[in-house]
Amino acid sequence: MMEYLLVFLGAAIPWFEIAIVIPLGIIKGLHPIIVISLAFTGNMVTIIPLIFAYDKMKNLLNKRRERKQSKRSERAKMFWNKYGLPGMIMLGPILIGSHIAAFIGMTLGATKKATLLWSTISIGCWSVIFGLLTAFGIDIFNPKQ
Repeated sequence: MMEYLLVFLGAAIPWFEIAIVIPLGIIKGLHPIIVISLAFTGNMVTIIPLIFAYDKMKNLLNKRRERKQSKRSERAKMFWNKYGLPGMIMLGPILIGSHIAAFIGMTLGATKKATLLWSTISIGCWSVIFGLLTAFGIDIFNPKQ
């Protein structure tokens, strides 16, 4: 039972995320569907407050944005212009992390509703993908078949 709690908590931690937690949980021998569900839920538990707390931080960020922009923020803005919110959020878990992708989307003008919708879709899709790839990968390489 403690391992499942660690899956939930690990997925809730920014930068640790579902891309690491799901494969580790399944490789450890935990039930794939439970691991996928807990990792999805753990990640969403921290994404939702981030999205809704953004409005409170908006004024602070506007003041910061008025200062010189870094290369990283310029690159994020180029990515935003090219792929929009759906592209950034969908690629977030594998490129920059779902928390960072949601935060950047909000800073670049995405609405709470759109960010929440695309974050849910992205985290759900990637949870299933990581879970299936790991579960089937273990079956493929397991000599006890």
